[in-house]
Amino acid sequence: MTPETNKILTFEISNNVITYMKIALFPGSFDPVTKAHVDIVKRSVGLFDKVYIGIGANSSKQGLLSVSKREDMLRAVFANDDRIHIVAYDGLTVEFCKSIGADYMIRGIRTVSDFEYEKAIAQMNHALEPAIESIFIVSKPGYSSISSSIVREIIRYNGDVSQFIPKEALPYL
Repeated sequence: MTPETNKILTFEISNNVITYMKIALFPGSFDPVTKAHVDIVKRSVGLFDKVYIGIGANSSKQGLLSVSKREDMLRAVFANDDRIHIVAYDGLTVEFCKSIGADYMIRGIRTVSDFEYEKAIAQMNHALEPAIESIFIVSKPGYSSISSSIVREIIRYNGDVSQFIPKEALPYL
């Protein structure tokens, strides 16, 4: 940690060159992953050297898919990008950020109500760990109505979710 900022510094050593790595965590339940999630990740990966997609245990959500199935689904969706890492975690998200060396937490914003909710979470996370910054990425308009909760409801009633889910994820549903 640097004394001035309390930031965790992560480095990569290659060919005797030391490089500081910008690492971010995109936490969520991803139950299931949607095209909106994929868009946020693809837009984030250019900002960071490494992006972890963290499948967190959410006590307030009833899960449709097992954590293991969600990990497999996300690995299939992001198989062609070695900057993206999929991992499940339990506990406080800021503690998980510290454990993987992430200085940034990515959050997708679809609506004003998302912003209000995410702002409150970001402020609490900042109080717990000031060195970790929350980065908000606004969804593209075409994705603002897509949520995992709504997709789960469509799935429960045997509806067609193919327009909301990446094609690589469909076999896992």
